Amino acid sequence: MTDKIIIHQLQVLPENLKQEVLDFIGYLLMKHAPKQPKKPTPKFGSAKGKYILASDFDAPLEDFKDCM
Repeated sequence: MTDKIIIHQLQVLPENLKQEVLDFIGYLLMKHAPKQPKKPTPKFGSAKGKYILASDFDAPLEDFKDCM
């Protein structure tokens, strides 16, 4: 029921006041919108020790011997 009243009253407003209503609705949506949690920025070196490279990481692969 409230939606119908709002729409009816909005229809009788002049264009400049409709723009003010639109701006106010945008303000209300921004003010009351759920806050998105800020993603933490990873710190340099924070993954140290979590990954271990194989000792032969830089060694040529068997599959590419024909190409070398």
